[in-house]
Amino acid sequence: MHGSSMTNMKACIDRYLVPLALAHPTRKLRVVDIGAQDVNGSYKSLLDPASFDYLGIDMVAGNGVDLVINDPYRLPIADGFADCVMSGQMLEHNEFFWLSFAEKMRIVNDTGFVFMIAPSKGFIHRYPVDCYRFYPDAYTALAKYANAILIDCWLDTNSEWGDLVGVFIKSYRPGFRRFDTTTINA
Repeated sequence: MHGSSMTNMKACIDRYLVPLALAHPTRKLRVVDIGAQDVNGSYKSLLDPASFDYLGIDMVAGNGVDLVINDPYRLPIADGFADCVMSGQMLEHNEFFWLSFAEKMRIVNDTGFVFMIAPSKGFIHRYPVDCYRFYPDAYTALAKYANAILIDCWLDTNSEWGDLVGVFIKSYRPGFRRFDTTTINA
């Protein structure tokens, strides 16, 4: 994981997940991290264990992985299980990323969030494959595909990988609006 990814995921957590935790002080929020193997860092370190229960999922065993899966397109998790699903530096390595995104939306609950970070640039780095780079319109298309709403999006042009960050919800909620990716300058 690269440093800008940690910075961008912390921004998502601070902006959206911490206020959700403060609104539910009597229970820990469930956070599922897809692609959780600790490779130069883990999003788990950004979460206060007093407020969050973390489940790290990956296709290989390793540091930070609580559950090893064989099929990234069908997660062994109940519908609406998670308050937050986060994923960074995984989407470009996923051959059918739209199917994985639909699974993320399936396992998040109606008041939760899906945070995604994917590169818009960078060199080939197979792990085990490297299939895609993403631009803001890709997140709009993913939201449309999964019947979700993109509420926030930014392109970190200062990062080596050009991190594209997206925040998604399942359905309209007061206080959130659909994000217009055309406002992001390429």
